[in-house]
Amino acid sequence: MTRYRCPDCTGHWPVDAAIWRCPSCAGPLDLDFPAAPVPRGHLGARVGSLWRYAEALPFTAPTCSLGEGRTPLVTLTRTVSAKVEFLMPTLSFKDRGAVMLAELARRLGARRVLADSSGNAGCAISAYCARAGLDCTVMVPEGTSPKKTGQILAHGARLEVVPGDREATAEAARTAAGRPGVFYASHVYNPYFLHGTKTYVYELWEDLGGTLPETLVLPVGNGTLLLGASLAIGELRAHGLIGTAPALVGVQAEAVAPLAAAHRAGAEDLIAPRGAAGDGAKAAAGAPAAPATVAEGIAVAVPPRARQILRAVRESGGRILTVPEDAVLAARRDLARRGLFVEPTAAVCWAAAGAWTDRTAVVPLCGAGAKSGPAR
Repeated sequence: MTRYRCPDCTGHWPVDAAIWRCPSCAGPLDLDFPAAPVPRGHLGARVGSLWRYAEALPFTAPTCSLGEGRTPLVTLTRTVSAKVEFLMPTLSFKDRGAVMLAELARRLGARRVLADSSGNAGCAISAYCARAGLDCTVMVPEGTSPKKTGQILAHGARLEVVPGDREATAEAARTAAGRPGVFYASHVYNPYFLHGTKTYVYELWEDLGGTLPETLVLPVGNGTLLLGASLAIGELRAHGLIGTAPALVGVQAEAVAPLAAAHRAGAEDLIAPRGAAGDGAKAAAGAPAAPATVAEGIAVAVPPRARQILRAVRESGGRILTVPEDAVLAARRDLARRGLFVEPTAAVCWAAAGAWTDRTAVVPLCGAGAKSGPAR
């Protein structure tokens, strides 16, 4: 049986319920879904998209697919490869999860879809809602790249620019999500999104001959790619399809690094700012606006799934690194000179490359440089 489950208070709800977070404790939900083993030896004749892994997905035969997935691996060094995730229909990895949310909204008969984003998720959700014939509104923080807001508008969505940072936008969306007839397509709270992003690892497993690299290096803001990777690794191990699991290494911008601070301190949740009361995540919600970073896609001061991210990294034997602004920009220029033009957020993992040169690793190039300004 597929159903929602709260990882904190262990409550269960049907997936056709009009909820986007736990009704009891207001936390993000997980999805109890009985994924079956994917037959790697029989994938050759299947569709060339993420839907080839049908046994592992909560939906089959989506009507709003744009052919997302099956992005290539490109060698960067003797031990490090890049998965070119910006070769997606909307030019970012967020398509993997957005197609799931649009398909869910369509099947539930939603009248209006609402999303909040720093840019790429909004582009993806607006595109897949357009494909599904769904009315869509996207909230973004002020200062979001005009190229991303232009793409959102081009897909026919309504755009609402929220004063303040990414957390202010998330709070505005959570408030609006309670309006009648609204399906909140939250790429953070809704676990269907994670069951889309987990296909990133299924593709690596297929392309690497049924194995995975020693390290998966992933940019972490809200952690949707890292948590999807952890989900896939757990499924592959449970089915006996891999042996040793890779370490998960998260990378944050030094200017906005709440998860790195918590990991260094050995904390299970975000660390409350000085003088705050209550648990880490709730206290951090009252913190001042996060400093600016060129890596806007991971500029998240209060990730709602912080506990899950920290646990996944720790249990994998991984860690969370930070990189300064100048290193991010230098990494972006270096990738461009290798023929790979990415947005700054997509360069953060390559900026940290010196930390794992002794192990095989894959970094995702999550968003196209065409979505932001020229390489500086």
